Amino acid sequence: MKTVLNDLIDHQSLSKEEARQVLIELTSGKYNPSQMASFITVYMMRNITVDELQGFRDAMLEQCVPVTFDQPVMDVCGTGGDGKNTFNISTLSSFVVAAAGQPVAKHGNYGVSSACGSSNVLEYFGYKFTNDIDELRRSLDRANICFMHAPLFHPALKNVAPIRKELGVKTFFNMLGPMVNPAFPKIQLVGVFSLELARKYGYLYQNSDKQFVILHALDGYDEISLTGAFKYFYNEGEQIADPSDLSLPQLKYEDIGGGDTVEDSAKIFMSVLQGKGTNAQNSAVIANAGMALYCADQKSGVLNAIAKAKETLESGKALESFKKLLNQ
Repeated sequence: MKTVLNDLIDHQSLSKEEARQVLIELTSGKYNPSQMASFITVYMMRNITVDELQGFRDAMLEQCVPVTFDQPVMDVCGTGGDGKNTFNISTLSSFVVAAAGQPVAKHGNYGVSSACGSSNVLEYFGYKFTNDIDELRRSLDRANICFMHAPLFHPALKNVAPIRKELGVKTFFNMLGPMVNPAFPKIQLVGVFSLELARKYGYLYQNSDKQFVILHALDGYDEISLTGAFKYFYNEGEQIADPSDLSLPQLKYEDIGGGDTVEDSAKIFMSVLQGKGTNAQNSAVIANAGMALYCADQKSGVLNAIAKAKETLESGKALESFKKLLNQ
């Protein structure tokens, strides 16, 4: 590790295979906490290369607990790490997408750089995390969505988790999260915290068999915030759009805040599902769920997908999907 750290500090980068090997050794507990923290910190000071990102991803997938489903599942998630502390937009969007008929295998975790990640909010409502494949399949059959709490599927992360928590800021593990869904979904909407990372994701996904949309709001969000223009990369190329292109209103930062606690976020989460959310909160969810539905069926067009998301949320179908996941 000393040699690797010296090379990285000297502005050298790892090959794909070197990155894969280092991460396997890192997660296996081969290095002490100081070495692990130093390695993680390097990538907060310099950009990650496509080869490094690919190597880290391969190492994570190689060590994961894989899950297979009969349905053509998709994931809807963001990297986190944008520092914006929005409410749980992508998690809510996942229930809208599932209720609209697209099966979802949602991969998530506790918040690291925000008050409330997807795992925090679901746990608050009493959801019991599991890596029992039969139970996940039953969830998918029952609710058209299942939830995979990342630590249960990436046991290698247990050595890294305390360091990530103590650091409390985004790390390259945030970059990896959406790429290492253990269900290996062929359809994926990903929000990322920087335009540079969006380009790298786009490059890697273009060279895969995935149907994808990669999102980044140009004012820094890892989702469509509706606070300004956003860029998205998809199988056919890339586009810049703004809220008016989705027939949705432009929002302000404070319109989509998640509050300071898990309880705050959970109240917003349930109010949106119950049809009691503000117009701004509903619009943010509709924008992201609509783009996810567009990702799953790109021939339908973005506006048709937005309209479908709106109808699904307002009809209460997304709330029913949520209740079915909780088995209520």
